[in-house]
Amino acid sequence: MHEAKGPSRRADARRNRERLLAEAQTTFAEHGTRASLEQIATRAGVGIGTLYRHFPTRQDLLEALLGARFDTLTATGRTLLATRPPEAALTEWTHAFVTATTTFRGLTAEVARPLDDETTRLHASCTAMREVGAELLRRAQESGTVRADVSPADFFVLVTGVAWAHEQCAPDAPERVARLLDLLFDGLRR
Repeated sequence: MHEAKGPSRRADARRNRERLLAEAQTTFAEHGTRASLEQIATRAGVGIGTLYRHFPTRQDLLEALLGARFDTLTATGRTLLATRPPEAALTEWTHAFVTATTTFRGLTAEVARPLDDETTRLHASCTAMREVGAELLRRAQESGTVRADVSPADFFVLVTGVAWAHEQCAPDAPERVARLLDLLFDGLRR
């Protein structure tokens, strides 16, 4: 049999990668970040070898999914910085952060990993996302609506804690997240 070469093969590889990412998103949402990679490949209609060609490790697959989320959070933060009052911008972005990091069980821990590991592909995306979050916090502090003694590190620990609690206790209860974030912001306000 003649093997396809050139652009059609690259297009097929792109489609396989897109299907794998879509199925990984769905499977991780249903079963958490430790879900079976074989199940993801099967659901995408490809063999496990194809999955490993695109994503040699589970971490590579998660990084592909998370990189897009971090980039979206960065873009959202920049838009909010330009269009919303400081406290509203910080609040909206924090809600978006918690939503993005609790889509599937185990993601909160995966989000924390690239923070200090400069060797991961996620590090740059994560750093940019955290810088936008820190700028949103700084602007809210300068406006006088948020306590000046809260560091960006403190803020991210608190927000990640809310995300973790939501993931563990009430993943299907968005009103719980809203309440926890309201309590968090009550503590952050001057």
